[in-house]
Amino acid sequence: MLQHSLPVKYKGVKLDCGYRVDLLIDNKVIVELKSVDKLVPIHQAQLLSYMKLAGIKIGLLMNFNVQFMKNGIKRMVL
Repeated sequence: MLQHSLPVKYKGVKLDCGYRVDLLIDNKVIVELKSVDKLVPIHQAQLLSYMKLAGIKIGLLMNFNVQFMKNGIKRMVL
């Protein structure tokens, strides 16, 4: 499913803050897609936030703006 919305729950109240996960695979892996010159720490922080909010332990950060795709993939585990 593309662009899966991710609501935030705070003190029992569900808030729709507009967080959108690029790809959610089998409710087990979050994939965040980028096309930037270089991945920076804020990109990793974004993925980690999504993983924590969704309760998902595995995430992939993929940057398509690289010569070889293997150099544009970062796997993250909580």
